[in-house]
Amino acid sequence: MSTEESLSSSFTVTNSLSGKLSDVTSSETHYNAEKLSESGSANAQGGGYGESSKIIAARASSGSSISDSTESTSSNFCSNNNKPHKANDKSWDAIQAIRIRDGVLGLNHFRLLKRLGCGDIGSVYLAELKGANCCFAMKVMDKGSLASRKKELRAQTEREILASLDHPFLPTLYSHFETEKFSCLVMEYCMGGDLHSLRQRQPGKHFTEQAARFYASEILLALEYLHMLGVIYRDLKPENVLIREDGHIMLSDFDLSLRSIVSPTLVKSSTLDGQRVPAYCIQPLCVVSSCVQPACTQPSCLIPSLILQRSKKNRKPKSETGYQLSPLPELVAEPTGARSMSFVGTHEYLAPEIIKGEGHGSAVDWWTFGIFLYELLHGKTPYKGSGNRATLYNVVGQPLKFPETSGVSFAARDLIRGLLVKDPLQRLGSKRGATEIKHHPFFDGVNWALIRSTVPPEVPQPFELESIEHRNSPASSTENSQNADLNSSGSYLDFDFF
Repeated sequence: MSTEESLSSSFTVTNSLSGKLSDVTSSETHYNAEKLSESGSANAQGGGYGESSKIIAARASSGSSISDSTESTSSNFCSNNNKPHKANDKSWDAIQAIRIRDGVLGLNHFRLLKRLGCGDIGSVYLAELKGANCCFAMKVMDKGSLASRKKELRAQTEREILASLDHPFLPTLYSHFETEKFSCLVMEYCMGGDLHSLRQRQPGKHFTEQAARFYASEILLALEYLHMLGVIYRDLKPENVLIREDGHIMLSDFDLSLRSIVSPTLVKSSTLDGQRVPAYCIQPLCVVSSCVQPACTQPSCLIPSLILQRSKKNRKPKSETGYQLSPLPELVAEPTGARSMSFVGTHEYLAPEIIKGEGHGSAVDWWTFGIFLYELLHGKTPYKGSGNRATLYNVVGQPLKFPETSGVSFAARDLIRGLLVKDPLQRLGSKRGATEIKHHPFFDGVNWALIRSTVPPEVPQPFELESIEHRNSPASSTENSQNADLNSSGSYLDFDFF
């Protein structure tokens, strides 16, 4: 049999897939800088592994980005030797067993069950590893489409970023392989859907402050890790935050991310007489603008004056206490030197510096983090207008406002104000990254070291592979079966991938 005949062999999937994989690239509209000023509409998509309306128009990027010059280092199998967080994952063992048996992992080892989402450069499918009872999320990209739309570099950058990740709140890339026409990424599957869908199911379509703090804390740690690697995410939104089976989150979709150079350093903690100095004032009466900027460090605004007036003679000497508390150094890993002129993102989440074309760096992630927290707490984004142009105008020219009936605490509003400072140089997190933000009073009580032991606000229902197979069987889905030829020998479809 020739290579072409072999590649054109049929593949077995359930009858929920009624179209060919050549249609993996969505018809989602994209905007460049010229079209953006003329058009005021975009198609937004929800659901797990999906994408909302993105703006993608690269103007130019500075030399700090290494995406354009880095060669692809992805291989057919991503070893778990350098991913200790997944060392005991049975999915690794299942893939390794296939690789040992057959030498290479390929598309023929998987059964695609249903499409989970559709994005700019590919579609994501729920894929079962045959004979292993393991499910994965497989992102399938049409190589011809990537080449014709000049998206190959974005796909390569995403693949390289995924291969470098080892973090409990970021995805694991189990394998990458290619066929003649398709490039496939095998990642972990999150059964809980996305945070956008979960928010829609909440009373009032917004989370409680306690739940919002939980999700924001885990996202903050994920962004901190990415920045430590020199990765600027640039596409934070609830649709890209997935819920794992244990209720904790996973940040997904890295095709808009920027890679840059970063030098992590350890610095002394900011302390005053043994008391940590918050970055923001939390006195309800202190609402002048200077108190919602990182520069607000007036002593009267931070700790009681009695503590400041405490004299040395009133303190116990070291010999009496037996030890003296010394603040631990803090890790600062912010890629402050990164610069890009690319015009990318989602309308309601775009930072002002991106819209104005002034170039942007890592501070855009802290802007989107502020929009993200606002949406979790209020059920909507703060600058949304009647159309895309109105939204962009509001982001640049309108002040931040909170609903009059908002029951959100002062600390939460204060944090959002600090993150949504329009000047990126004055924005909370712009200098010391997540270290600044974690010290904000909104996160008081969060045990960062043991955050994975925190009970999530909601845990998804157990995932049952059999139920998906039953729903997608010919007997239970006659509508889908009309669009494809059924395999007479079983409940799956003969699906011609090539």
